[in-house]
Amino acid sequence: QVQLVESGGGLVQPGGSLRLSCVASGRMSSIYDMGWYRQAPGKQRELVAIVTRNSNPNYADLVKGRFYISRDNAKNTVYLQMNSLKPEDTAVYYCYAHAVVVPTSSDYWGQGTQVTVSS
Repeated sequence: QVQLVESGGGLVQPGGSLRLSCVASGRMSSIYDMGWYRQAPGKQRELVAIVTRNSNPNYADLVKGRFYISRDNAKNTVYLQMNSLKPEDTAVYYCYAHAVVVPTSSDYWGQGTQVTVSS
């Protein structure tokens, strides 16, 4: 019903930057929150950043001041600009959206994109 496709992951050196993108498509009538979660090996999935439809962001403490989330409602797209990357940021990053497919609203997830921070 709603598909989320991420792009922009890869290998980067410590201190480097990456920009993730996620495009939503399908039969949704509107999208409320969009955001990013991540899961490192052996750990639970955790919130990275989330942004409301009105572009109010919320960040996990671990990424505040380094990561920036934004969205383009006309393009059904959410972005994550990641700066000053650290090895501990290595994880699979998942796009998230809470969308309305009439008559209900549900959570949707992308397939994930790998981010590896290593020298």
